[in-house]
Amino acid sequence: PLYRNNKIYMIKDISGINFRIAREVIGFADSIIPKIKVNGEFVSTLIISPPGIGKTTLLRDLVRQISDSGYNISLIDERSEIASCFQGIPQNDIGIRTDIMDAVYKVDGIKMMVRSMRPDFIATDEIGTDEDAEAIFYAVNCGAKILATAHGNKIEDLYKSKKVKEILECNIFEKIILLSKNEMKIL
Repeated sequence: PLYRNNKIYMIKDISGINFRIAREVIGFADSIIPKIKVNGEFVSTLIISPPGIGKTTLLRDLVRQISDSGYNISLIDERSEIASCFQGIPQNDIGIRTDIMDAVYKVDGIKMMVRSMRPDFIATDEIGTDEDAEAIFYAVNCGAKILATAHGNKIEDLYKSKKVKEILECNIFEKIILLSKNEMKIL
C-alpha cells in the first residue's frame, strides 16, 4: 500500500484478492436469545471469539431477533459485513426496527445514531480500540444498551486496551458470550 498523510490512498501490484461474503444464518441465535435476558429484558451483550468462528453471524441474528421483538436498534456496520448494504439497502435480514449506519467509523456512527435515532441498543462489530470504548461509554451514558463483538480467545485478551478494560470492569456488558470451535459459554 502507498500512504499519504498516514492513510492508505492506493494499493497496487496486487497478486490476488480474497472476497469475504457475509453469510446470513437465520435462527443462529435461537438458543442464545433466552439467555441474554435479565428479568425479561434483553441486556448489553459482548460476543468474544477468534476470527472465523461466527461472531458477526451471531451478532447479525441477535440484532434481527431483538429488533423484531420490539426494540429499536441502531446498527453501525463499519465494513458492511452485518447488513451487507447495497446502495443503502440491507441484503441481510437485520430486523424491522433496525436503523443502519453503513460504511462509517464506529465512533462517528455511534455518536450520530445516539443523537438522532433514540436507540434501545447500539450494535457494532469488532470493538477493541480506546476510541471504540469511549463511544460505547457515550452511548451507555445516553441510555442505550450495547450488542458488540470483539476478537479474543478469552476475556483477558481484551485487557490490552485500557479503555476496553474499563468497559469490562464497569460491567457494561451484563452477558458475555465466548465462542470457540468446540463450544459456546455464556457468562
